[in-house]
Amino acid sequence: MTDLAAQRRFGDLVARRVQEARRDLLPRLFAKDVTLWPGGARERSEMAQRLGWLEVAAAMEPRLPELEAFAAEVRGAGFRRVLLLGMGGSSLAPEVFARLAGGSAGLPLTVVDTTDPAAILDAEAGGDLATTFFLVSSKSGTTVEPNALMAYFLERCGGDGRRFAAVTDPGTALADVAAARGFRRAFLNPPDIGGRYSALSLFGLVPAALAGVDVRRVVRGAVAERQDCAASDGLPGQRAARLAACLATAAETGRDKLTLLMPRDVEPFGAWVEQLVAESTGKGGRGLLPVVGEPLRAPGDYRADRVFVALFPPGGDAGPEQRALAALSREGHPVLALPFDPVPGLGGAFFEWELATALAGVWMGIDPFDQPNVAESKANTEKVLAGFARGEAPEPAPGPADRAALAARLGAWLARLRPDDYVAILAYLAPNGAHDALLSRLRAALGGGTGAAVTVGYGPRFLHSTGQLHKGGPPAGAFLQIETADARDAAVPGAVYTFGRLKLAQALGDVAALERRGKNVVRVRLAEGDLGVLEAALGDALGRGTR
Repeated sequence: MTDLAAQRRFGDLVARRVQEARRDLLPRLFAKDVTLWPGGARERSEMAQRLGWLEVAAAMEPRLPELEAFAAEVRGAGFRRVLLLGMGGSSLAPEVFARLAGGSAGLPLTVVDTTDPAAILDAEAGGDLATTFFLVSSKSGTTVEPNALMAYFLERCGGDGRRFAAVTDPGTALADVAAARGFRRAFLNPPDIGGRYSALSLFGLVPAALAGVDVRRVVRGAVAERQDCAASDGLPGQRAARLAACLATAAETGRDKLTLLMPRDVEPFGAWVEQLVAESTGKGGRGLLPVVGEPLRAPGDYRADRVFVALFPPGGDAGPEQRALAALSREGHPVLALPFDPVPGLGGAFFEWELATALAGVWMGIDPFDQPNVAESKANTEKVLAGFARGEAPEPAPGPADRAALAARLGAWLARLRPDDYVAILAYLAPNGAHDALLSRLRAALGGGTGAAVTVGYGPRFLHSTGQLHKGGPPAGAFLQIETADARDAAVPGAVYTFGRLKLAQALGDVAALERRGKNVVRVRLAEGDLGVLEAALGDALGRGTR
């Protein structure tokens, strides 16, 4: 049983911090006081260029008629679906909007944030290209994945830029491409907003409008939330401060596994929170690991490294998440319940989590707006790709999997787990239902067999999310990287590599970055048909063989 006295101390510290936030920290944050966070003159100058999210919702209000007219124009031009080509902060909020708040009058919107060739080919085949509209979304305009996807689909569309629009910062290479190729529109976002804080900017609202989301309600909700949080006695401000205090107190008391409990149908919002919190806090050997979609365990089966936040619809009967939260609290775990209704409350929820994450960074002593370790995997990927360009052969296709040998490798990896480790499954696979089911089974097996928190991320998507925490966060962590050889591949126009080779280079680059830090990593590369052997071998390694 968890120490109930420690739970009380946790609650007392949270309460003191809430008062500090309302009295001093929140007013300074809304005044954009960059001395709240650590850093010298250069770092604080950069922070000052990352605080536009505090006011962007109000700045978007005059743009809403333009966004609605653009969405109507795209529908009127005969387009029947939208493919969004982006990564990280440019793709996660749009997926939330499309899956939780899309309207019947909008177009079906699919996020393509992968370099897996099978997934790209499946996205292409998912509808008539002649009636497919493409939205290329990239803050920097230089991110390799959306640029490769843009080149591929531009070629598949015969270079017809009228089927494309872009969302980017002013002056980027993507803005230049949009002008040169005759894109239907190039939306230039305010540049003083980092990608993971951009949900309420054009990066979130342009795809939301295309998907039929009521963007006026979203923006109204965010503006109201901001006003209420800025008020000294506002309940939303107190709620955001309590969330921030819970996050920071959890990080400093060893409860650095932020476990989100929510109905499965709102888990896309959890994936957005995952990036926001992991990439904002995971640096300097500190950070919070968000755990989203993990199977619920008995309260006594969790280690004392958890803090639980439940998101559930307000009012009504207590659902399983609320009942679970009560049982966890009785066991002594810190818990926080936040009402969450994605249709009317999405704008406010985005702002509340952004504010809480930035405020938690004050107490944690970190800069919540940078991502110092993201560039390392990118550089490693470029090295591998440069080798391919010089004629170095990629890895050969894997042969038939040997269950016993694989079980031995996995057993050795499991034997190196430490008591404070989490387990991260890094899946360089096509995101689809079959792989989702497989990864869920692997996750359940690892969680039940080790007692550790287990996360799952598709590569390269997680590189723009939890990848920062994997490398810059606490030293804990054990990593299972899963890859399959590509039965299908597709060339990247203008490049010397295919999507399959790009995905392989990203996987190799990430392993190199983890191993350089002495992380416990096992890399498994299989033929697609041998994923079942991996599942059986993991069962063997955990001591309960499967048939």
